[in-house]
Amino acid sequence: MKKIVFFLAAVSMSWGALAQHSKKEVEQDIARHRAMAEAHESAAKCLESGKKPDQCTKELQAACKGLALGKYCGMKHVH
Repeated sequence: MKKIVFFLAAVSMSWGALAQHSKKEVEQDIARHRAMAEAHESAAKCLESGKKPDQCTKELQAACKGLALGKYCGMKHVH
């Protein structure tokens, strides 16, 4: 029973932390996500155009500099 109470308390505290983002911070997150989406759309168009994947990856990395963590602009998949 104590474990359940502890778990519920921990979950409620984490929800409280999420609610503490200011409107400005949320707007900045939205803008960052939109910029990342645009960079990924450009990468998809690059691949569709027949360019080599390495070239498209370099363009993606340049477009995402400072937006997301990692060298894949916040996304990495199986290849």
